[in-house]
Amino acid sequence: MATESGDRDSTQGQAISRISELVEEKSDGRISINVFYQDEIGGPQELFDQLVRGNIDLMLTWPHTSYDERLGVLHLPYLSLGWDEALETYGRDGWLSEIIGPIFSDIGLEYLGPFPEGFGGIATRNTYATNYEDARGIRVRSQPIFPLPQTVRAMGFQAVPIDWSEVYTSIQTGVVDGDSSNVIFWPYTYFNDLLDYYVHSQHNFSFYAFLMNQDAWKALDDQDRAIISEAVEVIVNEQFESARDEDDKWIQKAQEDGMKYIVPSDQEMADWIERVRDQVWQEAEKSLGADVMDAVRANAAEPQ
Repeated sequence: MATESGDRDSTQGQAISRISELVEEKSDGRISINVFYQDEIGGPQELFDQLVRGNIDLMLTWPHTSYDERLGVLHLPYLSLGWDEALETYGRDGWLSEIIGPIFSDIGLEYLGPFPEGFGGIATRNTYATNYEDARGIRVRSQPIFPLPQTVRAMGFQAVPIDWSEVYTSIQTGVVDGDSSNVIFWPYTYFNDLLDYYVHSQHNFSFYAFLMNQDAWKALDDQDRAIISEAVEVIVNEQFESARDEDDKWIQKAQEDGMKYIVPSDQEMADWIERVRDQVWQEAEKSLGADVMDAVRANAAEPQ
């Protein structure tokens, strides 16, 4: 089992370590899981490729769209507008799970559940923006996953898709002015010496997914599938309960260490929501399909 980002002491690292322990305990030692942390055996896309091929059995990862663009539905901007709505949307029994389960299956993966972090923002140095006009000219790193670069552009920023392992150097050398679409934990923990501001634009709900290679999943008997599924469920349930408090903790910690935390005004948020939804949702329909977007529009929360 691997995680694409997060060392052994991170929330992600601790999560996969605990799953390994639970599985070994529940199987009375019959099943052991070798755990690999960030960058130990490859970068994010490489690891995801190996998961699809079956060289990795389990992974905690951002859902990559390289095999099926329909998975971009998981990253649609402003899909949820608050924590209660996010839990109803992204939870294991949420309406979004009914859409993505078959899509993961089509590429040979079993979706075991979500691992929420919180609402993402824009972290920058020297300058910041809380509206479309002020964002123009500011270059920010974006995860190379559709439609995150498109979202950041629709907000007014210049989006530069860069893998996680290259972000620090890219900020340090001025290739970009900051990072985007992560909860504050990531830019604060890894780039605090470089960044000055965190604008909580909340344009995306940041979460990872527990995925298992489907051939490996089918090779298990019902008892062992239940052991793995229940171990993941324990961690998922704990994370949903703790994610909001965890995010609040890091917001406070970042401010104490000098990072300026900024929340856009209600009007600025409404303007961003309208602009981004109009532009990106329409563009997304080309790759996600009308059926997926019809389900999104029928279920997504409306701005107050």
